[in-house]
Amino acid sequence: MSNLTHLDESGKARMVDVGAKDETLREAVARGEVRMRSETLQRLAAGDMPKGDALATARIAGIMAAKRTPDLIPLCHPLLLTHVAVDVRLDTATSTVQIEATVRTVGKTGVEMEALTAVSVAALTIYDMCKAIDRGMQIGAIRLVRKSGGRSGEIVNEEISAADTPHPPAE
Repeated sequence: MSNLTHLDESGKARMVDVGAKDETLREAVARGEVRMRSETLQRLAAGDMPKGDALATARIAGIMAAKRTPDLIPLCHPLLLTHVAVDVRLDTATSTVQIEATVRTVGKTGVEMEALTAVSVAALTIYDMCKAIDRGMQIGAIRLVRKSGGRSGEIVNEEISAADTPHPPAE
C-alpha cells in the first residue's frame, strides 16, 4: 500500500523493525533559531533576563529533550546516546539566537529526531525564558543539517565549515 516505513501493509502506523540492521556510528546535526527584538537579544547577552540564564537553561533543556525523544515522538526507538551537544550563538546582525544540536550514537537507527527535538526544545526554552519582555519572538528554520551512518550514509543538507563545528568528531 505504501513505501512509508512507519506504515504496515494495511496503512496502520507501526514502529520500524531495525533488528536486522548493522550497528554503526550515527551522527546528526540540526539547527534552528529564535528571532527577537534587538533589545531582547541585548538583555539576553547581558544575562539580564527575569527568569535567569536563558542560554544555559536552553542548552540543558535541549540535551534533556534529545534523551527523551522516544517519549515525545510516538514511533521513535529508544537509543543509547553517546553524545549530545547543544550550542547557542547570538547573532546581533539578524537579532536571532542560533541553535545547533549534535547527537551521536552507535546503533541500528539514526539520531535525526533526537537532534531536531533538542533544537526545538532549546528554542522553546529561550522563548519561555524571554517571553516576559518580548512576546513577538518567532521560532523557525528548524532543520536537519547533516546526518551520517547507516545504509544511507552521509546526507548533507547544509554545509558545515570547520569553524562552525563546535566539537571534534567522534573517534
